[in-house]
Amino acid sequence: MLSSSRCVKWRFGCRYHWKLLFFFFFLNHLVRGHIRYSIPEEMKKGALIGNVAQDLGLDLKRLRSGRARIVTGESVQYTELKTDKGILVVNERMDREQLCGDVTPCSFSFEVILENPMELHQITVEITDINDHSPTFNRDAMQFEISESASSGARFTLASAEDPDVGVNGLREYYLTENENFVLKQNSNADGKKYAEMVLQKPLDRETTPNLSLKLIAVDGGSPQRSGTVNINISVLDANDNAPMFNQSVYKATVMENSPRDTYVTTVNASDADFGSNSILTYYFSDIKSGINNLFTVNENTGIILMTGLIDYEKDKKYELRIEAKDQGGLTDSSKVIIEVTDVNDNAPAISVMSFTSPVSEDSPPGTTIGIINVKDLDAGDNGKIHCRIEQNAPFKIKSNLRNYYTLVTDTLLDRETVSEYNITVVATDAGMPPLSTKKTFNLKVLDVNDNAPLFSEGAYTAFIAENNAAGVSLITVRAKDSDENQNARVSYILEDSYIGGSHLSEYISINSESGVLHAVRSFDYEQIKQLQLVVKAQDGGSPPLSSNVTVKVLIQDQNDNPPQVLYPVQTGGSLVAEMVPRSADVGYLVTKVVAVDVDSGQNAWLSYKLQKATDRALFEVGLQNGEIRTIRGVTDKDAVKQRLTVIVEDNGQPSRSATVIVNVAVADSFPEVLSEFTDYTQDKEYNDNLTFYLVLALAVVSFLFITCLVVIISVKIYRWRQSRVLYHSNLPVIPYYPPRYSDTLGTGTLQHVYNYEVCRTNDSRKSDCKFGTVGSQNVLIMDPSSTGTMQRIQSEKNILDEPDSPLEVRTFL
Repeated sequence: MLSSSRCVKWRFGCRYHWKLLFFFFFLNHLVRGHIRYSIPEEMKKGALIGNVAQDLGLDLKRLRSGRARIVTGESVQYTELKTDKGILVVNERMDREQLCGDVTPCSFSFEVILENPMELHQITVEITDINDHSPTFNRDAMQFEISESASSGARFTLASAEDPDVGVNGLREYYLTENENFVLKQNSNADGKKYAEMVLQKPLDRETTPNLSLKLIAVDGGSPQRSGTVNINISVLDANDNAPMFNQSVYKATVMENSPRDTYVTTVNASDADFGSNSILTYYFSDIKSGINNLFTVNENTGIILMTGLIDYEKDKKYELRIEAKDQGGLTDSSKVIIEVTDVNDNAPAISVMSFTSPVSEDSPPGTTIGIINVKDLDAGDNGKIHCRIEQNAPFKIKSNLRNYYTLVTDTLLDRETVSEYNITVVATDAGMPPLSTKKTFNLKVLDVNDNAPLFSEGAYTAFIAENNAAGVSLITVRAKDSDENQNARVSYILEDSYIGGSHLSEYISINSESGVLHAVRSFDYEQIKQLQLVVKAQDGGSPPLSSNVTVKVLIQDQNDNPPQVLYPVQTGGSLVAEMVPRSADVGYLVTKVVAVDVDSGQNAWLSYKLQKATDRALFEVGLQNGEIRTIRGVTDKDAVKQRLTVIVEDNGQPSRSATVIVNVAVADSFPEVLSEFTDYTQDKEYNDNLTFYLVLALAVVSFLFITCLVVIISVKIYRWRQSRVLYHSNLPVIPYYPPRYSDTLGTGTLQHVYNYEVCRTNDSRKSDCKFGTVGSQNVLIMDPSSTGTMQRIQSEKNILDEPDSPLEVRTFL
């Protein structure tokens, strides 16, 4: 059965010195407990060592959640922790002699580490010895040549047996087969190791017994007891009465580990008082352990000891050799050689990764643990002191909370958009001369969080589209980028709610949420809407989502889709409108002005006027830019009274649009002449069938208007007469007013010259041309052949024109 002794320092109340209690209480947050188990060697794999969970007072759930594991730092793991049962079992066969040699007690320690929070429990397993080895001699037989003159009490050192077992299972005593000449005397070295000497009790007689064969038996104290045997062959020689003697009982030397072969160690020296061949000595190692005989050699003649193999301080720190000097007569003496090994820095630190977490979120606070490492150095002293650091300049640092354990933590906040992946190189350097170091690289990926809003490539966008576009046409593409990744960088585009002229924005513009392409929902009319201003929001797919806005201005470009509109002269369907030109008109006489507008803008609204047709092209011309119709020569009596002009108005668009207007001009000095000509002219109209009806209706209307005008004129005359009387009695200067070119109103039968001023503006006054038209010497006649009171009303209108405040434009209806 398994025997275990446990001492849990903090949980089970073991009594220690109060200073030690204070020290361990200070480290309680890291090292929670210490358990010691004792097991025999050579246990089978899977054998139970102890219940760790019960002895440490830990719950099985805590073992699983804390990822409990064993940390040894050795290449071979002799124990295994069963976290599901909380027990410690044997993982590899343990040979005490292989692990510890002759060192007692034999034990090894390891730690059980738990995370979240971090706990460290130390466990020591002591391996007790079993009697699984018999004492053995390193030679099959021992040869002695002893002179027959050897006196009683002469000592002969015998080879020692080796038993890897320790304690009671180790070498206990020697036995010598019974004989008449020798007895066995057992001795112990200072280190407690036993060796035997054969003491001559009765002198030898070569003539009686020239050779003697004995057996040396070594037994241990185990149960059952084991033994080993070696033969002793003794050759009896002639007398040699002086044995060799070493000048030192113990020789000490120091060598550096890893020294090259044939390095000098020391020189031993012995002397013999005999002469001749009996004084010639031979040196040899008498009691050398297996494995050491390949490390050292002694010159049998000079006693110089040299190294023949490589020495490793980490395996053996000291060697003890027994050397003997033997003369030609077979007499011997022995001495001890102690060789101490000096450590050199030949082992670099070893880095073991206990845990490492990757990836880590970029919003992790400073001080977040990302890894735990264990660093050990097999060298001693300063050669085994370790310093850890991070090689590159990275936002991490390394801390040491416990001997040989280091924690890798974040030093500052991480930013995945700046650096998405780190290669962290940890360098462990010892304090030797020269120092040795080991590097371990950790690849740490930074996990993205949604901490960046989408950003548009431009501060504002401007799109241009021609009016009369097709529905669904693409306007512009807006682009926004998000420096995050995956879902956090997936950008969607949304139109912010707004209204244009009382209509929702969605009735005009739509946007593709994935590509950011803006489309026109319907056709635009520049004359109704000249620009649209909207706000596009870019929103990522994070949680919560982040967004940014950008302004998009859509400018609608004008197309030449509207022909010019003629405002004057007005084209009537019934009565005929004519401009009257006296026969006395000079060259450049202003007949009338064609006024037209174009609701388009820019060059699409630039108008030009051309005379397309005319009764007499040699008499009139039209101003290209202003539309003024003027005479280009003097009027003669041969010119016809009726003049018909066709004026075409064109804009400057591509292609251009035009409108046509017919201007009737009467060349006459009196109304009767005009009336006679235009009466014949009107007889050809399509509406002659209804002439009687229109004449009666016109007579009634004209009569009503004549009476109304007469009453108004009389009232105005009376009012002005009274005002003049008031001014006259007030002694104020009175300056009579006459209309421009007001003369010769009686007897000629012509109307006075008047001026018309017209201002025409388009709907978009910012882009329209402002035109001022001045019509000089213009008489306007609206002639109806069915009227019978033409001359009377003309005379009445002449009377009205005699007034100073008469209107600038007079139209006479006939």
